[in-house]
Amino acid sequence: MYADLVPEACLLGGAVACLLGGSFLPRTRQWVARVVAVAALLGSLVSAVVTAVVAGAAGPTTFDGSYALDGGTTAARVLAAAITLVVVALGTAELAGDRRESETYCLLLLAALGVVVLAGASDLLVLVVGFLLASIPVYGLVGLGRTRPGTEAAVRTYLLGALAGILLMLGVTLLTALAGGSTYRELAERLPGAPLAAVGVGVLLVLVGLLFEAGAVPLHPWVPDAVQGTRTAVAAFLTTVPKVGALLALSRLVETVPAAVPVRPVVGGLAAASLVLGTFAAFGQHDLRRLLGWSTVSQVGFLLVPVAAAGRSPLAVGSLVLYLAGYAVTTLALFAVLAALPQQRTLTDVRGSARAHPWLTAVVLLGLLGTAGTPPTAVFLGKLTTFTAAWEAGLAWLVVVAVAATVASLFYLLRWGAAVLPWSAPSGPGAAAEPADPEPADPEPADPGPAGRWAASTAVLCAAGVLVLGVGGDVVLSGTAALVR
Repeated sequence: MYADLVPEACLLGGAVACLLGGSFLPRTRQWVARVVAVAALLGSLVSAVVTAVVAGAAGPTTFDGSYALDGGTTAARVLAAAITLVVVALGTAELAGDRRESETYCLLLLAALGVVVLAGASDLLVLVVGFLLASIPVYGLVGLGRTRPGTEAAVRTYLLGALAGILLMLGVTLLTALAGGSTYRELAERLPGAPLAAVGVGVLLVLVGLLFEAGAVPLHPWVPDAVQGTRTAVAAFLTTVPKVGALLALSRLVETVPAAVPVRPVVGGLAAASLVLGTFAAFGQHDLRRLLGWSTVSQVGFLLVPVAAAGRSPLAVGSLVLYLAGYAVTTLALFAVLAALPQQRTLTDVRGSARAHPWLTAVVLLGLLGTAGTPPTAVFLGKLTTFTAAWEAGLAWLVVVAVAATVASLFYLLRWGAAVLPWSAPSGPGAAAEPADPEPADPEPADPGPAGRWAASTAVLCAAGVLVLGVGGDVVLSGTAALVR
C-alpha cells in the first residue's frame, strides 16, 4: 500500500531535504538544493511509470478507496514532475545565487506534491488536503521575490485562494453530510437519493474552489497579476502545473456527480466565459507576461471543454491529458525565451529582435502558433481531440464558442509574432537621424550570455517537444485511454 505512493514520497522527501539543507548550507553552495530538487523530481518521474504498471495489477484505488491509482493520477505524476523539472532548468540562471534559492525549490516541490494529491484524490477530505498543499506554497512563491508588484500579486492571490478554500470546504462539508461519507464511491452510491438542490449547491461550491487552482472564471483575477509580478520561473510554474491537478480533479468529480445534477452545462458555461474573457482581455496587453497571463485564462477555457464531456465521451480524459501536455510544453517554451532575455518585457522591447536572436525568435513563433493551435503542433492535436470529445458529449455549442475563440486569439498572438520580425525594428525621428548603414547593429548581443544559455537551451528543447507531441500525441492519447480502462 505505501509502495503505491513512492512518487509522492520522492517529492516530499526532496522538499524536506531542500528546506533543511538550505538552512545549513552557505549561500555560495545553495546549488546543492537544486541538485536535490532535480534528483527528487527524476525519482518521482521514474517511479510514477513503474507504479503505474504495479497499480494496474493491484487495483484502481488504495487506502480504503481514498486515493486513485488510475490513468489520471499517473498523468498528474508524470506531468507535474516533468514540468517542474523544466521550470528548474529555465530558472537556473534566475535562481542561482538567490538568497532564497533553496526555499524556492522546496516550495516548488511541495506545490507539485499538492497537485498530484489533488489529481489522485478519491475522497473529499483528501481533496481538501491536496488543494491546501497545492495552493499555500503558491502564495509564498509569488511573493518570494520581495518586489512591490510581487507582493501585491501575492496578497491578491492569497485573498482569492482563501475565499476559494472556504467555498471548497463548505461544499465538502455539505456533500459529506448528505452522503454520510466522503469517498467518491459513497458519493456515487448515496447522493442520487439526497435532495437535488442541496447536492447542486455542494457541487457548485467545490467546483468554484477548484477553478481557483485552475485559474478559470470566476476566481481568475490573480493569474495575470501573479504572472506579471513574480519571477519568470515561478510564472512558468503557476501557469502550468496547478492546472494539471485542478482539471483532473474536476473531471473525476464530474464523473461522480449524479446525472440529475446539471454540472456539465455549468462547467461548459464557465469554460465559455473563460474563453471569451481571457481572449478579449489579452487584446490590449502590452506587457508580455501579462499577455501570457490572460492567454492562460483563455487556455483554461479550452481545457475545461473535455472536463464538461467527462463521463459522456471515451475521449474526454485522454484528450484532457494530451491538451495539458501540449499546452504545458508550448507555454514553457515561451517562458523560457523570456527567461533567456529578461530585458524584453513588452512588445516594444521585442521589436525586430529576430536579427539578434534568430533561434529564440523561431521558438517564439512556433510557441505562438502552437498556442493558437495550428498544425502540426501539440495544441492543435489537443484541440482536435477535445472538440471531438465535446461533440460526442452533445456540447456542440461549446465547440462553436471554442472555435470562435481560437480564431480571435490569433489577433493578440500575431501582435507578438509580428513584433519580433526584422521589419518591425524601431523606427521614428531618432532612428531617421542616424546615418544609413547597410548592416545595422543588432539592438542587443546575439548571445544571451552564460546567464541565459540554460533558458535558451530549454526553450529550444521545449520547441522540439511541441512538434514531437504534435506528431506523436496519439501515443499519449492511447496510453491514457488504456490506463483508464
